[in-house]
Amino acid sequence: MQLITSTGSENAALAVIRLNPLDDVLIARQPLTEGLQLPEGILVREPIPAGHKVAARDIAAGEALRRYGQIIGFASQAIAAGQHVHIHNVAMGDFSRDYAFGVDAKGIKQPVEDTFMGIVRANGQVATRNYIGILTSVNCSATVARAIADHFRRDIHPEALAAYPNVDGVVALTHGVGCAVDPGGEALAMLQRTLGGYAVHANFHSVLMIGLGCETNQIPDLLAAQGLESCNTLRTFTIQGTGGTSKTIASGIAQIKTLLAEANAVQREPVSVRHLTVGLQCGGSDGYSGITANPALGNAVDRLVAAGGTAILSETPEVYGAEHLLTRRAVSQQVGEKLIARIQWWEAYCQRMGAELNNNPSAGNKAGGLTTILEKSLGAVAKAGSSDLMDVYEYAEPVRAHGLVFMDTPGYDPISATGQVAGGANLIAFTTGRGSAYGCAPSPSIKLATNTRLWQSQEEDMDVNCGGIADGSTTIEERGEHIYRLMLAIASGERSKSEQHGYGQNEFVPWQIGAIT
Repeated sequence: MQLITSTGSENAALAVIRLNPLDDVLIARQPLTEGLQLPEGILVREPIPAGHKVAARDIAAGEALRRYGQIIGFASQAIAAGQHVHIHNVAMGDFSRDYAFGVDAKGIKQPVEDTFMGIVRANGQVATRNYIGILTSVNCSATVARAIADHFRRDIHPEALAAYPNVDGVVALTHGVGCAVDPGGEALAMLQRTLGGYAVHANFHSVLMIGLGCETNQIPDLLAAQGLESCNTLRTFTIQGTGGTSKTIASGIAQIKTLLAEANAVQREPVSVRHLTVGLQCGGSDGYSGITANPALGNAVDRLVAAGGTAILSETPEVYGAEHLLTRRAVSQQVGEKLIARIQWWEAYCQRMGAELNNNPSAGNKAGGLTTILEKSLGAVAKAGSSDLMDVYEYAEPVRAHGLVFMDTPGYDPISATGQVAGGANLIAFTTGRGSAYGCAPSPSIKLATNTRLWQSQEEDMDVNCGGIADGSTTIEERGEHIYRLMLAIASGERSKSEQHGYGQNEFVPWQIGAIT
C-alpha cells in the first residue's frame, strides 16, 4: 500500500492511496477537489468524497477495473484519468477465476503457546462469559421469555443478581418463527440446529427452553434432532403445559433462582488459546474497510491461528468474486470444493428467489465508496488473514476444526453472527466503517472502526480505531497485535463497548430460508 501526497493548497494532507501496482484506481483518503493535481500527474476532474475511487488512467468502456490487483467490475462507459469511479460508470460482469485448490496452503505448524483467562465447564468446554439463557422454540413464547429475563436485569432490578457477581446476566434470545413451516423441511432443521447450538454453548451455565405447546417446532423433537436431553442445566417447559402466561413467568423466575448459586460458583483460570473461537464480521463497510480494519483483523486472525485458536469467516455473498483467494489456501481440494459448492448453492438460491448474487452493496456501503459486491468481497476476505482454510461448514453447524474455517451464512450481520455463535464462537470481532451498533449475547463483540472520523464521532461504540493505517500513523501489524491482545483481554472478562451498552439480546436472528404457510 502506497500513500501519495497531494500538491498545492492541500499539500499538508495525504491525498490518495494506491493499494496495488496493478490497480486502475486510487482511493481518496480526504475529499478531493476539482483541479487538484496528484503526484502521479493525475488532474482531479470533479469533486470526489473521501473513501471513494479516482481513475488512475484512462479506461475504455467495457474494460476491467482493478483494486487490490483484482477485478472489481467493468467500465460501463469511458472513464478519463482523474474522474470519480463509482456506480454511475462501473457495472458487474462475468469473468473466470482460477480456484487453484491448495496452491498457497502453508501446512499446519506447531502452535505458539498463549493463554487467556477462561471458565472451564464440567464437560471440558471453555467459556468467555457466564450467562443463564432463555431460548424459545417459537415466537409465541417470546413474551414470557423476555418477562423472565427482565426480572433479573441489573439496570431495572439491581438487587436480583447482587449476590451473584460471577453471573454476567440472564438473557432471553427470542425469534419470530417456529411454526407454520414444513416439519420435515430444511428451514425447521436449520432453526433446530441453531437453537441446539445455543442450548449447549459454553457461555451459558444453564438454559431454559420455553415453548407454547402446540407449535410445529416441538421441543422434544428439537432435542432429539440435536442429540440433547433435558437435565438440570437444560430445562424445558411450555406455556400450555404450565397453565398460562403468569404461571409460566413465575415458574421461569423460580427456576432461575435455583440455578444462580451454582452458576455463580465459577472462577477463571489460564487456558490455551486453542479454546478461543472468534466469529469474523463486517457491517456498514466503507472504502477503507479493506484497507485498514479488515487487514488488521486478518493480521490478528493469523496470530490467533498461530496460537491454536479458531476464526470463522462467513457471509458467503460477501466473498462472492473473491472465493478464489480462499480456495488457493484450502488444505485440500475437498475443502476448496466445499466452498465452491456453497457459492453454487447461493447462485441457485438467488435464481429461485428472483434475486441476484452479484448485486451492489447496501446504500450505506455505496455512500462509503464501495461500488460492487466484488469490491466489497475483496476487502471482506482480508479479515481472514493469510492462514490456511481448514474446513467449510453449513449454517450453525458445530465447528470442530481448529484454525481458519468458513461458515456459510447470509451477509446480514445478525443472522450471520447468530450462526457463528451456534457453531461455537465465544467471541465476535466486527469491523465497521459506517458505525454499526451491534452486540451478540452470550458472546462478547469487539467493534473495530475503519476510519478515524468514525472513531471520533462514535467512540462510545467502538473498541479499536484502525483509521491510522490509512494515514501512516500506525501499521497493519501494530493494529493486528493490538486487536489480538484485546481479543484475549475481552475473552478473559474485560467488557466490550457493546456489552457496556447492553447490546446482544435483540440481535439473535436465526436464518429463515423456508416458506411460511
